[in-house]
Amino acid sequence: MALGVGLYLFQPWRLFTVRETHDALLVPAGPVATSTTSSGASAGTPAPAPAETPEEVATGEWRSLEHATTGKASLIKLPGGGHSVQFASLATSDGPDLYVYLSPHASGSSEKTFGQGFTSLGKLKGNRGDQVYEIPAGVDLSAIRSVVIWCQRFSAGFAVAPLEQT
Repeated sequence: MALGVGLYLFQPWRLFTVRETHDALLVPAGPVATSTTSSGASAGTPAPAPAETPEEVATGEWRSLEHATTGKASLIKLPGGGHSVQFASLATSDGPDLYVYLSPHASGSSEKTFGQGFTSLGKLKGNRGDQVYEIPAGVDLSAIRSVVIWCQRFSAGFAVAPLEQT
């Protein structure tokens, strides 16, 4: 009986599983090449206004806590005023009860602080790949300093990324 409970709680096989996610990134993860060709418009003709597009407003690389984690996290401002968080090339261990938290604590804070005062964006979609999470309206973005992958079952942080203004 104890073995069954231990297996249920720890799910050790999750250390060897991979759940890949391939959400379309709102803003490309790498540098974007720009064209310098002339549009051919005359000097008196106003250029058309560019369409509003998502904009990366804060970004940071993952810092490993309990599990080695790599990739980039970004805060994205959406057309119309909403916001999302995106993970580009995330690579971490799988876990039994992983969530994405927005934290008011700096990424250099002690691990246990990330389990306090957070805004949950829901379950982590996968432990590999690109992911996008919508931030609910009404969240005070000025108070957010980092994004965290958190294991609720064991109150442990897998990784944290600063959301530093770009």
